[in-house]
Amino acid sequence: MNVYLYGYGPEDDRDWIMVDLGVKFGEDHEPGIDVVLPDISFAAGLGNRLKGIVLTHGHEDHFGAVGYLWPDLKVPVYTTPFTASLLRAKLHERRILEHVDLKVVPLSGRFTVGPFDVELVTVNHSIPEPNAVVIRTPLGLIVHSGDWKIDDAPMFGARIDEARFREIGEEGCDVLICDSTNALREGISPTEQEVSESLTRLIMAAERRVAVTTFASHVGRLETVAKAAEAAGRQLVVAGRAMHTTITAAREAGYLKDLPKVVNDESFGYLPPERVVCLCTGSQGEPRAAMARIAEDIHPTISLEAGDLVIFSSKTIPGNEKAVISIENNLAARGVQVITGEEALVHVTGHPRRGELDIMYSWLKPKMVIPMHGEMRHLLEHKLFALSRGVPQAEVVENGQMMRLAPEPRLLGRVQSGRIHLDGTILVPADANSLKARRKLSFAGVIMISLLLNEKGKLVGEAKIAMEGVPVVDQDGEAMEDIVLDAIDDGLDARPRGRGKQANSSIEQIVSQSVRRAVNASWGKKPICQVVVHRM
Repeated sequence: MNVYLYGYGPEDDRDWIMVDLGVKFGEDHEPGIDVVLPDISFAAGLGNRLKGIVLTHGHEDHFGAVGYLWPDLKVPVYTTPFTASLLRAKLHERRILEHVDLKVVPLSGRFTVGPFDVELVTVNHSIPEPNAVVIRTPLGLIVHSGDWKIDDAPMFGARIDEARFREIGEEGCDVLICDSTNALREGISPTEQEVSESLTRLIMAAERRVAVTTFASHVGRLETVAKAAEAAGRQLVVAGRAMHTTITAAREAGYLKDLPKVVNDESFGYLPPERVVCLCTGSQGEPRAAMARIAEDIHPTISLEAGDLVIFSSKTIPGNEKAVISIENNLAARGVQVITGEEALVHVTGHPRRGELDIMYSWLKPKMVIPMHGEMRHLLEHKLFALSRGVPQAEVVENGQMMRLAPEPRLLGRVQSGRIHLDGTILVPADANSLKARRKLSFAGVIMISLLLNEKGKLVGEAKIAMEGVPVVDQDGEAMEDIVLDAIDDGLDARPRGRGKQANSSIEQIVSQSVRRAVNASWGKKPICQVVVHRM
């Protein structure tokens, strides 16, 4: 859910650019929420002082919110060809493609956005065309690293542009705002070529079907699997809409020209077990993705059996562990062998370890480092590491904080920030009552009660009850429905008379409280209780 704002000028007349605008996906404590977006109310309030959005690369956490939030900003979007291809597909889905001023910038391009001189510098990452963003103003030069690593043998594109970073360092880098995801890990990460060789060995040695799941956007890994399948004399089957979208976007941008023949998942069942490799979405346990449905044996065209092999060529993103483990266990229960990064070199990070951070410092010689892109522990560790390596100044900037970078860096205060949720097709605040109610429903269920009262307030007939997520009987075997009916009678009988404070309580409120108390005494939980009163 990355989004960064850079401003230039006095407070009452400051121009801004935005770097990245990403999403994250809903978690267990956000029932019914598929997508979480950043609160951009501060940026939206800038009006025409916001001059544009610059995208570093095409991962969802860096560009996935553009389609949802661009209508609140209505500014040009700058990015390189591959990311532009991915973005066009998303903007088309949101029916705003024709409205967005999408400016496609060449690799290593340099352009002007308002008062900002912006340059893209090639880095390595787990997707084509990742970029660092150099922002020049009369007051100083800053480098926004984006997601990056140093890969001496990338599958796509050139090696990180060391020469250009060294030149920028000689020019004078005032501030480096830098990826912190692997700030706790020593050394330098393996290359994508090493992963390619390892995957090829595993696929060559497999005796039956092989399925590989990875990030759909990882074009280099897609080609690695395709070529490994070809080397093993196997046909590559692709399953999952996101995989096909990525392949289409990559080809539009000039990649995957030599990709071996790919067939759709309908062909899977017709291929001999020893002659097929299936490339699947769902490496993060997404319930509707191909791998989850395969693991539950509910995929319409793909089925795995005992002796088949599944390779998780990915790192599990924090928060997805339970979902991924569930899929692995479902596969294992059917005799399918599972290989992850813990057993073999089947994935490599796209983010810099400490050795790579140190190399970047030596190229840029920054006067100051601001850690970004990581949990608070990563940010703090990155700050301490930068100081230990001779960087004169380092500062952790929290979400919503505004910091002056030049002259004389210092924190200026906070602006509105936070999260908003995509609830179906509606954008709602993260603290919306509907989500709170859903959390309560998931914890303690709901009891719905309909009462018909005569003109004297007496109950006519028996109350109508509907319960969801509530036990049928308590631990003593008494029916929960009987407990609720008794509580309704108790509540109606206990209605206060006269003009006391309680006399103003509604019947709905009194019955609801009575029922929740009774159910809590029998179950230990208070369900949501909705009471509707009909009067004769």
